[in-house]
Amino acid sequence: MKRFFLLAALLSAVGLAHAQHRHVHGEGQLDVAIDRDTLSLDLALPLDAAVGFERPPKNDKEKAALAAAEKALKDTAALWQPSPAANCTAQSVEVRVPFTGGDDKHGQHAHEGETHHADVEARYVFRCANPAELKSLETTLFKSFPRLYRLETQRAGPSGQGAARLTPKKPSLNW
Repeated sequence: MKRFFLLAALLSAVGLAHAQHRHVHGEGQLDVAIDRDTLSLDLALPLDAAVGFERPPKNDKEKAALAAAEKALKDTAALWQPSPAANCTAQSVEVRVPFTGGDDKHGQHAHEGETHHADVEARYVFRCANPAELKSLETTLFKSFPRLYRLETQRAGPSGQGAARLTPKKPSLNW
């Protein structure tokens, strides 16, 4: 029971930090939470880093760019490689790309007098058969989204907490 409350507090703190992230073009945020056999990833990217614009699409080419970004973000196995020895399997993925239908206001924020910004949000959940072997996470986000040049990460799990910056030259988070 104590572990449940600790995890709830951790995810609440991670969620609050994620909800209050700053919007910087080319920079995304990744929150990593590890609890027992579950690895959860919460990703936020400026839409500009994914497709090169942050407004409704103006033509078919821009609509196709949004669709391609959404498709790439849903390809969990291609984007995320947890430590192979941990034997992790993707359980779920939720991706929200603005202007692709549904609630088009999701992921947009603005202050009076400013232009709107739009963010891509995604959540990935893995189950790991050997969670004690989960020591790293590698991503191909930088290959999929060349406008992304930095991913600020926060991690919390049984081995403690940490923060790191991932880049195209350093796409792995190790703990």
